[in-house]
Amino acid sequence: MVRPMAVVLLSGGMDSAVTLALAAQDHELALLHSDYGQRTEARELRAFHDIAEYYGVQAERRLVLDQRHLAVIGGSALTDENIAVPEANLEATAIPITYIPFRNANLLAAATSWAEVLGAQAIFVGALEEDSSGYPDCRREFFDAFERTIDVGTRPESRIKIVTPVIELRKGAIVQLGIKLGVPLHLTWSCYQNEDAPCGVCDSCALRARGFDEAGVKDPLLVGGP
Repeated sequence: MVRPMAVVLLSGGMDSAVTLALAAQDHELALLHSDYGQRTEARELRAFHDIAEYYGVQAERRLVLDQRHLAVIGGSALTDENIAVPEANLEATAIPITYIPFRNANLLAAATSWAEVLGAQAIFVGALEEDSSGYPDCRREFFDAFERTIDVGTRPESRIKIVTPVIELRKGAIVQLGIKLGVPLHLTWSCYQNEDAPCGVCDSCALRARGFDEAGVKDPLLVGGP
């Protein structure tokens, strides 16, 4: 039986790695990674390729995009060295300065183009709503709206769905699911500002730490990871 193709947005982080594992259960994989001028792009790219190797995804099914126009546009601490990455505040409700304006629309537009070329039926995205930094383009409402745009803007025979399998989970549940699925969590990278060792103080590090605490297991990056 021929398995359907899926494009998976793989940043190299934990959420996208678990999403990849879920997609791999029923789909052939094509992995997309974006260089948008983020501080830790070199380390994220290493994680992307390490995870791709782990799942046996060949080079021709890996696409690394140059989307550094997002850094040129600016407005985010992740792409502008003149804006400090703030320390974590997991109780904050405002959209943080680490938000990259409309980034996911840029990623999805590129993923849709590739999916249409490949004949893929789905785009898998590791976004989550409840346990995130409050980014507006990580809500299911946003993905539903973009899916309608795909329907209008692609060939009539194209049927591309946006799948967000972890969107309702907390980080602890994602860690547990990753362990259950055998995801190589030690190959993932989450830190917003360091490429050698996690800083431990940014939002992404704090969310990752809370996830491992909730799951009751040690983060492999902190106990002799790569």
